[in-house]
Amino acid sequence: MSDDHWVPEIMYEDDVEGLSSHIPFIQVPNDEQMPCILFIFESRESGEFEPGPEGEDIPVVELDLHQYADMSILRRGLDPLTYDLVRSALGLEPLLSAAEKGKKITDAIRQKIDSR
Repeated sequence: MSDDHWVPEIMYEDDVEGLSSHIPFIQVPNDEQMPCILFIFESRESGEFEPGPEGEDIPVVELDLHQYADMSILRRGLDPLTYDLVRSALGLEPLLSAAEKGKKITDAIRQKIDSR
Protein backbone atom coordinates (compact mmCIF):
# COMPACT_ATOMS: atom_id res chain seq x y z
CA MET A 1 0.00 0.00 0.00
CA SER A 2 1.42 3.38 -0.97
CA ASP A 3 1.54 6.41 1.31
CA ASP A 4 -1.05 8.23 -0.81
CA HIS A 5 -3.73 5.52 -0.41
CA TRP A 6 -7.14 7.12 0.14
CA VAL A 7 -8.63 6.57 3.58
CA PRO A 8 -12.39 7.14 3.93
CA GLU A 9 -13.47 9.64 6.56
CA ILE A 10 -16.85 9.31 8.24
CA MET A 11 -18.46 12.74 8.47
CA TYR A 12 -21.65 14.22 9.88
CA GLU A 13 -23.51 17.21 8.49
CA ASP A 14 -23.71 20.32 10.63
CA ASP A 15 -26.83 20.57 12.74
CA VAL A 16 -28.29 23.79 11.32
CA GLU A 17 -31.31 25.13 13.20
CA GLY A 18 -32.02 21.70 14.65
CA LEU A 19 -32.16 20.12 11.18
CA SER A 20 -29.88 17.16 10.61
CA SER A 21 -30.45 13.69 9.23
CA HIS A 22 -27.96 12.25 11.76
CA ILE A 23 -26.87 9.85 9.02
CA PRO A 24 -23.11 10.00 8.47
CA PHE A 25 -21.60 10.21 5.02
CA ILE A 26 -18.27 9.56 3.32
CA GLN A 27 -17.13 12.07 0.73
CA VAL A 28 -15.69 9.87 -2.03
CA PRO A 29 -13.19 11.45 -4.45
CA ASN A 30 -14.05 11.08 -8.14
CA ASP A 31 -11.13 8.72 -8.74
CA GLU A 32 -12.02 6.42 -5.80
CA GLN A 33 -14.82 4.00 -4.94
CA MET A 34 -16.93 3.65 -1.84
CA PRO A 35 -15.40 0.93 0.35
CA CYS A 36 -17.29 -2.36 0.33
CA ILE A 37 -16.48 -2.89 4.00
CA LEU A 38 -15.57 -0.50 6.81
CA PHE A 39 -13.50 -1.41 9.84
CA ILE A 40 -14.28 0.75 12.86
CA PHE A 41 -12.89 0.50 16.37
CA GLU A 42 -15.31 0.90 19.24
CA SER A 43 -13.48 2.74 22.01
CA ARG A 44 -14.64 2.57 25.63
CA GLU A 45 -13.01 3.60 28.86
CA SER A 46 -12.63 0.55 31.12
CA GLY A 47 -13.00 2.49 34.37
CA GLU A 48 -9.40 1.69 35.22
CA PHE A 49 -6.43 4.06 35.07
CA GLU A 50 -2.73 3.77 34.44
CA PRO A 51 0.05 6.26 35.11
CA GLY A 52 0.86 8.64 32.26
CA PRO A 53 4.30 10.01 31.30
CA GLU A 54 4.18 12.56 34.11
CA GLY A 55 2.53 10.29 36.66
CA GLU A 56 -1.00 11.52 35.93
CA ASP A 57 -3.89 9.07 35.74
CA ILE A 58 -4.78 8.14 32.17
CA PRO A 59 -7.96 6.13 31.55
CA VAL A 60 -7.44 2.64 30.16
CA VAL A 61 -9.30 2.35 26.86
CA GLU A 62 -10.58 -0.92 25.45
CA LEU A 63 -10.85 -1.26 21.67
CA ASP A 64 -13.21 -3.66 19.89
CA LEU A 65 -13.00 -3.96 16.10
CA HIS A 66 -16.30 -3.91 14.17
CA GLN A 67 -16.84 -4.59 10.46
CA TYR A 68 -19.64 -3.05 8.40
CA ALA A 69 -20.39 -4.47 4.95
CA ASP A 70 -22.16 -2.81 2.02
CA MET A 71 -25.58 -4.50 1.87
CA SER A 72 -25.92 -3.89 -1.88
CA ILE A 73 -22.78 -5.98 -2.48
CA LEU A 74 -24.11 -8.73 -0.24
CA ARG A 75 -27.43 -8.63 -2.08
CA ARG A 76 -25.69 -9.08 -5.45
CA GLY A 77 -23.36 -11.80 -4.18
CA LEU A 78 -25.69 -13.95 -2.11
CA ASP A 79 -28.69 -16.03 -3.04
CA PRO A 80 -32.01 -14.57 -1.77
CA LEU A 81 -32.38 -17.05 1.12
CA THR A 82 -28.88 -16.37 2.44
CA TYR A 83 -29.33 -12.63 2.00
CA ASP A 84 -32.55 -12.76 4.05
CA LEU A 85 -30.69 -14.77 6.73
CA VAL A 86 -28.11 -11.97 6.92
CA ARG A 87 -30.91 -9.37 7.13
CA SER A 88 -32.58 -11.39 9.89
CA ALA A 89 -29.29 -11.63 11.85
CA LEU A 90 -29.12 -7.81 11.67
CA GLY A 91 -32.69 -7.45 12.96
CA LEU A 92 -34.16 -6.57 9.55
CA GLU A 93 -37.20 -8.05 7.85
CA PRO A 94 -36.86 -10.26 4.76
CA LEU A 95 -36.32 -8.13 1.65
CA LEU A 96 -39.69 -8.80 0.00
CA SER A 97 -41.61 -7.98 3.19
CA ALA A 98 -39.61 -4.78 3.73
CA ALA A 99 -40.08 -3.77 0.09
CA GLU A 100 -43.87 -4.26 0.33
CA LYS A 101 -44.02 -2.08 3.46
CA GLY A 102 -41.82 0.54 1.79
CA LYS A 103 -44.09 0.59 -1.27
CA LYS A 104 -47.15 1.16 0.94
CA ILE A 105 -45.41 4.08 2.67
CA THR A 106 -44.35 5.57 -0.68
CA ASP A 107 -47.88 5.17 -2.07
CA ALA A 108 -49.38 6.91 0.99
CA ILE A 109 -46.95 9.82 0.59
CA ARG A 110 -47.77 10.11 -3.12
CA GLN A 111 -51.51 10.15 -2.35
CA LYS A 112 -51.06 12.98 0.14
CA ILE A 113 -48.98 14.94 -2.36
CA ASP A 114 -51.48 14.36 -5.16
CA SER A 115 -54.40 15.43 -2.94
CA ARG A 116 -52.82 18.84 -2.40
